[in-house]
Amino acid sequence: SRKMASEDITKLAESLAKTKVGGGQLSFKGQSLKLNTAEDAEGVIKQIEEFDGLEALRLEGNTVGVEAAKVIAKALEKKSELKRCHWSDMFTGRLRSEIPPALISLGDALITAGAQLVELDLSDNAFGPDGVRGFEALLKSPACYTLQELKLNNCGMGIGGGKILAAALKECHRKSSAQGKPLALKIFVAGRNRLENDGATALAEAFGIIGTLEEVHMPQNGINHPGITALAQAFAVNPLLKVINLNDNTFTEKGAVAMAETLKALRQIEVINFGDCLVRSKGAVAIADAVKEGLHKLKELNLSFCEIKRDAALTVAEAIEDKAELEKLDLNGNCLGEEGCEQLQEILEGFNMAAVLGSLSDDEGEEEEDEEEEEDEDEEEEEEEEEEEQQQLKERGQGEQESLTPKKIIDSQDSTPVPSPPVDIATFLAFPSPEKLLRLGPKCSVLIAQQTDTSDVEKVVTTLLRISSVFKDEAPVKTAVHETTDALMRKAFTSATFNSDAFITSLLIHMGLLKSEEKIKAVPSLYGILMTLNHMVQQDYFPKSLAPVLSAFVTK
Repeated sequence: SRKMASEDITKLAESLAKTKVGGGQLSFKGQSLKLNTAEDAEGVIKQIEEFDGLEALRLEGNTVGVEAAKVIAKALEKKSELKRCHWSDMFTGRLRSEIPPALISLGDALITAGAQLVELDLSDNAFGPDGVRGFEALLKSPACYTLQELKLNNCGMGIGGGKILAAALKECHRKSSAQGKPLALKIFVAGRNRLENDGATALAEAFGIIGTLEEVHMPQNGINHPGITALAQAFAVNPLLKVINLNDNTFTEKGAVAMAETLKALRQIEVINFGDCLVRSKGAVAIADAVKEGLHKLKELNLSFCEIKRDAALTVAEAIEDKAELEKLDLNGNCLGEEGCEQLQEILEGFNMAAVLGSLSDDEGEEEEDEEEEEDEDEEEEEEEEEEEQQQLKERGQGEQESLTPKKIIDSQDSTPVPSPPVDIATFLAFPSPEKLLRLGPKCSVLIAQQTDTSDVEKVVTTLLRISSVFKDEAPVKTAVHETTDALMRKAFTSATFNSDAFITSLLIHMGLLKSEEKIKAVPSLYGILMTLNHMVQQDYFPKSLAPVLSAFVTK
């Protein structure tokens, strides 16, 4: 692990030095530029104008206002070779009313330039439904006839935005087809957008018309079986599909069966992520059937946290026997029970495939139940779904503004605080994942700090390691990790009962950089904690006296 650490440290040093880019790419990525006025944007414009053969422009991790966008757009009008717009997270802290005009200026410039885009990424910009209008004209224009990748993750589009987007994609396909070169979209990403059934169904119509999709990522959108069924029917006429990620939507058996039917027709599938989708046992058996019959290129199958019982899970395991490409089967968080988990492992060992099975540490255990319950299940399911929908409507009424707009955007229409739903910090700390951290919402940093007893050094160390373990070098996750770390460590370092030397010692032991008397398992990867420490040591709360100790070990 010492070697690993040094690699990550070198990586850290490299990443700081690396702003040079090849291949026709100009990058302002992560420079935190605040571009409000035309003057603010002068440096950016100069570089754009002087860059010959500009093919890719990265603006992510900055904040661009309406005036600045106009002059940047002007400079783009001459850039006919531009193919890739990496424009995620470029409106941090802007009012929602500012984003559409900024996008319209930039889009019009690309149309004027006669650009032929291959990739458009506007993820992590909280433009809400009205923001989709900001690039609707661009999507319908010849600049997007050549589009292959469209990424709109975490944009708060909602149902309304989903419908506008779907209509624009259909129109683009119609116009481009009339010119004899139909839109051939390959990658579509729109996770975390509250698309729900109506938004998903509208998009499904567009997908059905397009027919060339290879990857669809739509996790966490509140889609239930009607929307899932519509998507399944659309996927059936996209024979090139390799990746389907619908994690954290609600299939129930109906949606799962519809999706399984579609999977029988698809030959190129490599990744199926239906984790946290409540496919239940009958749904899992249907999916297993589809896997058994075909899907010879399958690399990854995720059916975790889906309320699948033992026999159904074993059926899934038996279905993957001759899948030579399979690298990962995830059945964690289901209801197998201890014996079921062992049987599952035995089946896979029998196929010489034990290595593909993911952890089963969150198994919910077997449910005790009587036989006669079986018949009532269907009626129950209907009722449950209705309850779920009621519940979602309730939550939606309560959290509308909040769900559509990531917190860092100041909402121009509504400044009343919204009560956020209760948060389960314990679950996150027990089984950390980036999604869970984001789902804890804006209050999570305060809550985690409140709930951690900072006089207990071990507690602080394990909490810090859990938080940093989900670190990803991308906008929402990175910010959440930093904010949570800051709240926790500021509280610790300012508390009279906190022993900071003991903290550093314990942290180094857990990182495997220091030997200890007790057997303590070192963390599996140092990447997250190194990146987090890199942030921490630059903060005002971090005692300067500890820096030399830390650097002595980390740079060994």
